Amino acid sequence: QISSFRESKSDDKRFYIITPTKTLQLRTNSVKDRVAWIEALVSARSESSPNGVLLYDQNDASFSTDRLRNRMHAEGLGEEVIKDCEQIVHSEFSQYYTQMKQRCEEYLSFLGSLPQQLEVLNEQDTTHSIRPECSCSGHGKCCESSNTESSDDAGIQELDESSDEDDYNFCDTRQSFSDSAASPDLRMKHSNSSNDVQQYDHNFVESRSGKGENECLLLPPKRRTKLPEPVEKEKGVSLWSMIKDNVGKDLTRVCLPVYFNEPISSLQKCFEDLEYSHLLDRAYDYGLKGNSVMRTLCVAAFAVSGYASSDGRPCKPFNPLLGETYEADFPENGIRFFSEKVSHHPMVMACHCEGRGWKFWGESNVKSKFWGQTIQLDPVGVLTLEFDDGEIFKWSKVTTTINNLIIGRLYCHHHGTMKISGNRQHSCKLTFKQQSFLERNPRQVQGVVEDIGGTKVATLRGKWDESLYCNVTNDGVNSSAESTLLWEKHEPPTNPTRYNLSSFAITLNELTPNLKEKLPPTDSRLRPDQRHLENGEYDKANSEKLRLETRQRMARKMQDNGWKPRWFDRDTEDGAFHYTGGYWEAREQRKWDGCRDIFGELPDKKTSPVPASLGI
Repeated sequence: QISSFRESKSDDKRFYIITPTKTLQLRTNSVKDRVAWIEALVSARSESSPNGVLLYDQNDASFSTDRLRNRMHAEGLGEEVIKDCEQIVHSEFSQYYTQMKQRCEEYLSFLGSLPQQLEVLNEQDTTHSIRPECSCSGHGKCCESSNTESSDDAGIQELDESSDEDDYNFCDTRQSFSDSAASPDLRMKHSNSSNDVQQYDHNFVESRSGKGENECLLLPPKRRTKLPEPVEKEKGVSLWSMIKDNVGKDLTRVCLPVYFNEPISSLQKCFEDLEYSHLLDRAYDYGLKGNSVMRTLCVAAFAVSGYASSDGRPCKPFNPLLGETYEADFPENGIRFFSEKVSHHPMVMACHCEGRGWKFWGESNVKSKFWGQTIQLDPVGVLTLEFDDGEIFKWSKVTTTINNLIIGRLYCHHHGTMKISGNRQHSCKLTFKQQSFLERNPRQVQGVVEDIGGTKVATLRGKWDESLYCNVTNDGVNSSAESTLLWEKHEPPTNPTRYNLSSFAITLNELTPNLKEKLPPTDSRLRPDQRHLENGEYDKANSEKLRLETRQRMARKMQDNGWKPRWFDRDTEDGAFHYTGGYWEAREQRKWDGCRDIFGELPDKKTSPVPASLGI
């Protein structure tokens, strides 16, 4: 009497039993078995309905088709056709009636379970304070939660899929019966209604289970959907006047106002590349099924999707301080990310991310060229993706050009060739088309997937700011003239700002009290100038930015004196940086040995003359 049930819309063999304290996921061996289960549950619900009476009477479902028969007779249709039509109507109504019975049962179950749910909450409240502060350890014992508004693209559960049809939602966090590497529910998404591609439901929430006997099941994290309202009115700044006023000065000592910044750091912007991490989940699943072509196509779609957030972003992210870090724990997406600024000159940021059945790491270093009206950014470094089954893909990013720095509307475009090399059967080559003044269809991306013998097995086409489609070939010939949708950009946020941040980016600098207690003193969310800018306190932001940039000028001297990153290391002097581990374990224990307060005030020179003690 206090439980309910619901069928999965993404898996025709799965269904859920919802209780006030937990939600059970059940999966049958066949569609027929699930139908039998649902019918049995409906029957059991009717037999144990309130007051011991049946909720429904089959006779209540009768209806008349006299008006339909008269209308069809008037049209001159024969009796045989009319009977067939009546049979169709009765069949459709019977199915609809069965569905409505189930919906009504669920409504009654929901209403009946409210007292029990309140009783459970009251019992818990008397023993301990209910706070969603269980951290995710290295093995992930439980999911972190915050108390802010939910993002459009995060934390949405499959049980909420019927919200368009129902007036209520069940929001219990669901216990997964599979391990963290198992694939989540699949949804079918297609183009031109013919070629289907199995796409992961990247909003599916899978709670991480620890090795201990007790598991912590929490509500999915609710993330904010907009930035705070600005405290002050922002004043426009002329870039031309700044250049004119600083002619002949040492530009390394010129502090650009925060007007040119967006309220996230470059470390956080690295994490934006993981917005569409569900593509890697899907790639992992395809590989397990032996479909190497589709795995490669999904990896290529992921590599392209990282550029979608750059569209219309007029401001630059904050440059991190030496030793600055950023963590992102998104259990609703099944990913955990960490990055650190590991070198000041040249400026290098290293990152490491763990997902469902895969790991992703790399470093970001950019060489820039100033051409007066434009800036050309050439990325240096390799991105690596490794699946748990041993398949590895590597690639480097393409060139980015920022146009109209002084006059005109600021915009950027990406161009060049991206080679995604694999260590097994297939590799991919993507071409980001160079944009010209006469280009009617800009931002084009085209690509091919080839096997180890150089034979083309698939093609890709699309736009880096919109979507990407593919065609799988058979012996060099397209298996279908219609293209299949691989990736599509998320809808823009409902609360846009002048920074034009995506819904995903809006969540990156969010700082809740529970989260603040767990972060090291080096995390980007604790940077004062960035926080003041987000809050619209522009005078304070400019003052703090000047203070931190003055302090950061000593970073190169520290680096020359032997400073080393805290969480990353390189095998050789010129090798790539690799995550050394230990961060999430230190987070769980709240032990931040070797993590200095890089955003604090400089110590007195008289008492601390040694640069290494400055904690930068």
